[in-house]
Amino acid sequence: MLRGLYITDILLISKLELNFQSGLNILTGETGAGKSILLDSLGFVLGWRGRSSLVRTGASNGEVIAYFDIANSQPVKEILRSAGMPETDELILRRTVNLDGRKTSYLNDKRCSGEILRQLSDILVELHGQFDDRGLLNAKTHINLLDNFGDINTSKLRSLWRNYKKTELELHQAKLSFSEATKDNEYLKHSIAELQELSPENDEDEFLDIKRRSMQTSQKIRGDIEKASELISINGAESLMSDAIRWLEGVSNVADSSLDNAISMLSSAISKLAIAQQDIDEYLSSTNFNPLDLEKIEERLFAIRALARKHDVLPNNLNAFSQKLIQKLEHSKISAEKIKKLEEKLSQSKIDFDKYADDLSKIRKKTAIDLEMAMATEMAPLKLENSKFIVSINTKKPTEDGFDEVTFIVSTNPGAPAGPINKIASGGELSRFLLALKVCLTKTNQNLTMIFDEIDRGVGGATANAVGQRLADLSKSSQVLVVTHSPQVAAKGDHHWQIEKSVTDDVTTSNVIELDAETRLTEIARMLSGDQITPEARAAAQALL
Repeated sequence: MLRGLYITDILLISKLELNFQSGLNILTGETGAGKSILLDSLGFVLGWRGRSSLVRTGASNGEVIAYFDIANSQPVKEILRSAGMPETDELILRRTVNLDGRKTSYLNDKRCSGEILRQLSDILVELHGQFDDRGLLNAKTHINLLDNFGDINTSKLRSLWRNYKKTELELHQAKLSFSEATKDNEYLKHSIAELQELSPENDEDEFLDIKRRSMQTSQKIRGDIEKASELISINGAESLMSDAIRWLEGVSNVADSSLDNAISMLSSAISKLAIAQQDIDEYLSSTNFNPLDLEKIEERLFAIRALARKHDVLPNNLNAFSQKLIQKLEHSKISAEKIKKLEEKLSQSKIDFDKYADDLSKIRKKTAIDLEMAMATEMAPLKLENSKFIVSINTKKPTEDGFDEVTFIVSTNPGAPAGPINKIASGGELSRFLLALKVCLTKTNQNLTMIFDEIDRGVGGATANAVGQRLADLSKSSQVLVVTHSPQVAAKGDHHWQIEKSVTDDVTTSNVIELDAETRLTEIARMLSGDQITPEARAAAQALL
């Protein structure tokens, strides 16, 4: 509910403070007094499109502040949460504009975007008038209005639609994946066969390279080692040393044991030579290989590295690469099965959605008849008894709303062709159609502020009285603000403000005065008779009140 509106240096307004209340709030004044400025100011702070130049002449900037009571408005609080704003029971919107047109918006004293203001305005305020294209005249909203009128819950339909579209997307992605996988199947099969034939093991390249280097090294030094072995063998140093021992032992008795130590050392040396010979022989035995083995190792290394270059992988990763190709080939088989399951799921999703949408369409057609009957009841007192209001339901391409395309059309005279409500109805007729429609569609909602801008234009007498009565009925469940020239409508108000224009030192300003019982009587009398308020006009005003 709109609680207050504070305007500073906007158009003809210098400073203005308005405190609105629940019920029917009436705004009246002479033509040109500035009633539209109030709506421009409210639209500005709510982020609506409006005049490009708003700053009052002589001022450097303008400002509008609007206070709303949102204690019971969960949708507003959800917007606050999503915007990272703290939840409160009062909403303060403030917007400033400079001479260069630059605008700054604040929500509860925190900077916010104009988009957030517009999201809030869609929930907080409805504007209705002859040139309203935001609400009832927007054909895109008609299906939701019909559903709200009939208390039609579309949450399951929307859930079925989301499920259908999600499955459709999954199927599309699965087909793309399958297409990518299958177009390389021949290559995969050939590469896998080639790798399986070679059967590379993990880190085999490194192992074979070390073994080859060892064999090549052994091949180079084996001759020298064999020569050394020959020199210290029984045919070499060992034999010579054995002969020396025999010669020395033969003369040791004559030498008085002087050669015993030499004989002992030579015997020890022969023992060590035997150990050395054993170590050499063991090494030669361990490095003894068939040259064909080296050739085979080199051929396998060449094959592994050639295959690695072909697939642009490291030789040691060939085995892992082979497993990857096998998985990719298997994935194409799995993808084919997945596609089949998704196609079945999509088919079932469509059946479920189509059935529910068809059932909902039948309910909407019955609801459309109820709305047409309700409108006929409301239209008669508004002097639209010869007009027809029709809820047109056509089949369209399925969306989250189902198959139905809903449009409100009217025929203003018997035999006249029907058409969109804003194309067929004249200004006065359009205002009354909108009012009747709003009465039929409005549910009990304490959180909504409805603004009717001269919706009574072109009507008078009993019709104007009927308009006023319906506005009063709406105000029992919602806050209603009405800009009007009709005394019959003004007399139905719970609260009344008069907008007046004055000129001081060649500067024109607009002001708004809250009327008490006496001044309200005078204002309604003025609306009846003009500037010259006669006793008859006052009596008529009193009668209306």
